[in-house]
Amino acid sequence: MSARKQIILGAYLGGVNHHTAWWHPDAGSQIDFSTFEHTARTAERGKFDFFFLAEGLALRERAGKVFDQDIIGRPDTLPVLASLAAVTTHLGLAGTINATFNEPYELARQFATLDHLSGGRTAWNVVTSFDAFTGQNFRRGGFLDRSQRYERAAEMIEALRTLWDSWDDEDLVADPGSGRFLGRPDAGAFAISGTQFDVHGRFTVPRSPQGRPVILQAGVSPQGRDFAARHSDAIFSPYGKLPEAAEFYRDVKARAARFGRNPEDLKILPSASFVLGDTEAEARERYEVLRREQITGQTAQILLEQVWNRDLSGYDPDGPLPDVDPDPEAPPIIQGRAFVHQDRFETVARWREIAEAKKLSLRELVIDQFERGPFVGTPAQVAQQIDDFVQNDGSDGLIIGSHLVPWGLDEFVDEVVPLLQERGSLRADYPDPAGATLRDNLGLPPLPRHSGRAAEAV
Repeated sequence: MSARKQIILGAYLGGVNHHTAWWHPDAGSQIDFSTFEHTARTAERGKFDFFFLAEGLALRERAGKVFDQDIIGRPDTLPVLASLAAVTTHLGLAGTINATFNEPYELARQFATLDHLSGGRTAWNVVTSFDAFTGQNFRRGGFLDRSQRYERAAEMIEALRTLWDSWDDEDLVADPGSGRFLGRPDAGAFAISGTQFDVHGRFTVPRSPQGRPVILQAGVSPQGRDFAARHSDAIFSPYGKLPEAAEFYRDVKARAARFGRNPEDLKILPSASFVLGDTEAEARERYEVLRREQITGQTAQILLEQVWNRDLSGYDPDGPLPDVDPDPEAPPIIQGRAFVHQDRFETVARWREIAEAKKLSLRELVIDQFERGPFVGTPAQVAQQIDDFVQNDGSDGLIIGSHLVPWGLDEFVDEVVPLLQERGSLRADYPDPAGATLRDNLGLPPLPRHSGRAAEAV
């Protein structure tokens, strides 16, 4: 019988989306440091592996105006994580940074510095962008064609690895006479040349405790899956239910093997939410109330407008789906949302079939189709659901978020975590010594001792 898998847990702080109940009277600020600190400290109390922070580089718009239900703030990722390094000891610190609108030298310095400040607890979630709406916020004012975004991201990852490897493990040495640490004369030398970057010089940050920060990425398309299987230490899965999750798990692990990697060295981590109750009936009732509060008529309209690319404000949210076809040639009515539906017409046709079969209104269809698949039940039921999902290879762990920021995670840590620990599926404490890195905690293989003199990437 195979050994019981240890569940990886990340804590996700909800940002600008329809899942976060920012309007709830008990909800906290999205920008006060106390919100980030409370979530991180709670996750560490629950022996989570890492805290995860998403990024938004532009306020989302509808027909040229900012969504009135979206203005809840999105501060810069790296200063938040650096601040959290000072109030946590074991918790990993994962940040989403765009590979399209940043440059290798600057980004490598920022993450290497954070890895030093945190004692080796840093992870970079690599994302790309191809839309002019986001690009107009940057000096270049442009954007990459969709076909080039993975090309740049791959070169970006290799460039950062070259920079991080430009210092040898032995390059920072003690000077017995002065008590200072000195770098060897050729430390930090690098040269990077490719289609996206052509830079050379000396990197200023010595090799960090992890050697390199952990690389995270999300990928659904075949190209995205290949990219993650080749480059990432962990990939965010969009599937929260079996058997689709298990099929994604098998597929990505197989892709990793085809790239010459040990499939166990790539972790699969979907996001997940939860709703608890003293009884299953109570939890179900709470869940039904919550999801109807999350999907207002206006929210349902906006989510469908992204697919139809039309103004749907004239349609009754409690009536049938729009009887018009999508208009993909019109200027985008929704800006700033990641578009995940590959074919607008196929998506609309499928939704119409579902709405007809289930007798769903416009709003009910959105509730049905945009559900994140939370774990619902008593604490014991939710612990079993999570454990069964992971042990049956739906994933290697979960990124846990709550609709209530920042207090919602407390309920999970207080009531579900002890039960997972009792089942032997979650650590009772962090590894000893306290200096274990995020790479250690995730069960990733240690990097070999490095000798990267005159580091070069072509």
